[in-house]
Parts: sequence; C-alpha cells; structure tokens
Amino acid sequence: MGIEKTFSIIKPNAVKKGVIGDIIKQFEENGLRIAAAKLTVLSKDKCELFYAEHKERPFFGELVSFMTSGPVMLMCLAGENAVAKNREIMGATDPKKAAPGTIRAKHGDSVGENAAHGSDSPASAQRELAIFFDKHEFANL
Repeated sequence: MGIEKTFSIIKPNAVKKGVIGDIIKQFEENGLRIAAAKLTVLSKDKCELFYAEHKERPFFGELVSFMTSGPVMLMCLAGENAVAKNREIMGATDPKKAAPGTIRAKHGDSVGENAAHGSDSPASAQRELAIFFDKHEFANL
C-alpha cells in the first residue's frame, strides 16, 4: 500500500495541557509523519462547516464552543495506512474506554474533550484536509 494522508486535530484541552510534543512523538514513533501543521484558533464558521454532519445533534453547540475555546493543532499525517493507524494511536472516543498508552487514554478528559480528532476514512480525510489546508501547504514526503 502507498502513502496515505489523514487529518488530525490536537484539541484545545490537550494544547492547554502542553502535550502537543508528546502527541506528535506518538505519531512519529508509530510511522506517521507530519506533512502539514498549523497552530490556530478555529473560527465558529469553519468549525461549524467541519462538524456539519453533527449539526442536528444535541451536543453540536457545546462541541463548537469547546473547539473554538482555544488554540488547536491542525495536522496532515502521512504514512502507510495512515487513517487506521491514527485512529489506533488515538484510542477509543471515550478516554475511559481507550487502551492504555493511547492519546485519548493519556490526555483526554471526557468523550467531548478527548484530546484528539482523526479522520474516520480516506474520503473524510480528503474533505477535512481541504477545509483547513491549501494544496501548497503539504510537504512532499
């Protein structure tokens, strides 16, 4: 299989804790490389676009409020089977159910503030990356 790209966010709670380096280290130690990255505060409009699939769910407003509450680290991760590998490294959505040593087990506070996001499919990765990165921002790895 060739190199695949996926989208990842280190969420505001993890940025606030100062664990960006630890999280990136986990990605790199597991064969994922950073193809693009930026530290930013999400606008409400961009956040709502990103989470549009959840717009009708009761937690949508709380999710947008949390994700726009402080800086996030947006990344394109690249590597063999990057989508599945990223999701494995992150662990289960609920930090209490995530395997020991995973990002969410180590740094997540709750289901809503679980420290990291990762695309759930190559198609989602392509859509999500296009929201936050221009084509010229990706490194050729």
